[in-house]
Amino acid sequence: MKNTALIFISFILISCNGIAQKKSNPETKAFKVTKTDDEWKKQLTHEQYYVLRQQGTETRFSSSLNKNDKEGTYVCVACYTPLFYSEHKYDSGSGWPSFDKEIKGNVAFSSGSDYYYGIEEHCAVCGGHLGHVFNDGPKNTTGLRHCINGVGLKFIPKNE
Repeated sequence: MKNTALIFISFILISCNGIAQKKSNPETKAFKVTKTDDEWKKQLTHEQYYVLRQQGTETRFSSSLNKNDKEGTYVCVACYTPLFYSEHKYDSGSGWPSFDKEIKGNVAFSSGSDYYYGIEEHCAVCGGHLGHVFNDGPKNTTGLRHCINGVGLKFIPKNE
């Protein structure tokens, strides 16, 4: 009887590592822009490759875009897809450029490696890792904080 109970408990514990705990991996999705690792390495700087292709994080307060307050559009540095408008940018004090709203359809979301770090955000066109989205943003707008690695963005000023 004890052996049957042990087998049953073991089966339940093994089954807990099922679909609910599997992570959505953007690398397995087919994106409009796809390149080999070598092609990405040739196109991107070392830091851009680390963040966009290896899901890294740039150092806090290191991005010149963190304090940018000009009007324009933030695009993916790898494929130039428009991701965020300047009107949705705000200073969250986190050390990374923050936005309360993304351009719908151009940003993809997947579960991260740890709930503490929020939901991962990726460019919906090339799959580049952008950062994370949290529910601690401005309450008077969306309540979201898209915490984005500036190295993954290129700013296009309005009228350009």
